Amino acid sequence: MNKISVCSAIIATLLLCACDDDSVEVVQVEKPVITTETEVKVVEVPVIVEVPAGSASAMQVGTRPDFLIQDMEEGALKTKLEQCANGPFYKTDFSIGHRGAPMQFPEHTKESYIAAAKMGAGILECDVAFTKDKELVCRHSQCDLHTTTNILATDLGQKCTTPFVPGDPENGIAAQAKCCTSDITLAEFKTLKGKMDAANSMATTVEEYMDGTANWRTDLYASRGTLMTHAQSIELFKSLGVKMTPELKTPSVAMPFDGFTQEAYAQKMIDEYKAANVDPKNVWAQSFNRDDVIYWIKENPEFGAQAVYLDDRYEAQAVDNETMVSAEQIVHNPELLSPTMEELAADGVNIIAPPLWMLLTEEGGKIVPSPYAKAAKAAGLGIITWTLERSGHLASGGGWYYQSINGSLSGAAMIDNDGDTFKVLDVLAKEVGVLGVFSDWPATTTYYASCMGMPASI
Repeated sequence: MNKISVCSAIIATLLLCACDDDSVEVVQVEKPVITTETEVKVVEVPVIVEVPAGSASAMQVGTRPDFLIQDMEEGALKTKLEQCANGPFYKTDFSIGHRGAPMQFPEHTKESYIAAAKMGAGILECDVAFTKDKELVCRHSQCDLHTTTNILATDLGQKCTTPFVPGDPENGIAAQAKCCTSDITLAEFKTLKGKMDAANSMATTVEEYMDGTANWRTDLYASRGTLMTHAQSIELFKSLGVKMTPELKTPSVAMPFDGFTQEAYAQKMIDEYKAANVDPKNVWAQSFNRDDVIYWIKENPEFGAQAVYLDDRYEAQAVDNETMVSAEQIVHNPELLSPTMEELAADGVNIIAPPLWMLLTEEGGKIVPSPYAKAAKAAGLGIITWTLERSGHLASGGGWYYQSINGSLSGAAMIDNDGDTFKVLDVLAKEVGVLGVFSDWPATTTYYASCMGMPASI
């Protein structure tokens, strides 16, 4: 009998299948085939992935990552990051644009979102609030228009819940203003322009009040800030080839609002993704309100599967419902939290998102995963965290976001220079195992993710 190899048989089969000549008659012949001494090997073959709408060459990380790297202490991590200076840099789901790129662009504006996408953010965030006529718009808070837009400089300022009241610096009395999306209609909202989120609390005029940008940020890109509806953000994100993580903001007005219930609000947000034919796998709906997350899990399971519970238990009561859980206890005694990690998982929650300080602690002079982080992982919860590049210069410790590792709680201070941004990011990625990190400047997370060979966003 003739003997042929497995490879020869496969090649012959492929040649026959490829034949498309009507003049040729293919006859099936039954003939025994014997293979001998066949050896099967597993061969690792490099795979090149073409990333749509965000190829490596299109990502722009700029000079900030290098600035941070040069500020790092000497060591293996710094050496590794230095070797990636020439890229390639590509889009990843690890890099999440927190409100876009608000370190330098007005948050939740078209310009901020485009900047974040160009920096390689694979996921962008629209915080969702509603207007007087119950339409959904992108704002971090329902009542932040007085600090994030030019509303006080327009006639709409008189419609604010609290129109501008001048401060009295000599007597230490702060200026007042409170402007909510629910104070105005969608049509009126669209006439406003975004600005850097800030206010001068001792201002005596509207112009002074609006001129409060922190000195480590900039107004350089605030000359135009195009506000966006939630539906518009969906279409923009689709055009940018990025995924989406909307946050349903807790209303600042009593609910129901003119008949608009919390459930209707939560459903309306999901319905706008359905109307835009967005694949639920490309949406991470978020809320600090656990009831919203449970609602999505039950009523919209295709979206609820990766709904994100923004952990607000650092402000919650302990299990005994009498004593507030301290920041120290949250980090080191997560079993005191209510509901527990296991109860969240039993409710169908798959992803939790705490601020980054809850995930880290100091041990033996190193930054390590906290007991909170370990408990979340043990319960089978995926973790996303917030927010990198939001604390200004880190020479003084980084403030609230770094409190568990800057000496504010127990343990030695581990944060004293801007380069520590990458040190924190490395522990979050490699030891905590977070799925992604929100950043006010996604170029930093993109640089790290690309350098470490994380999967491209496709």
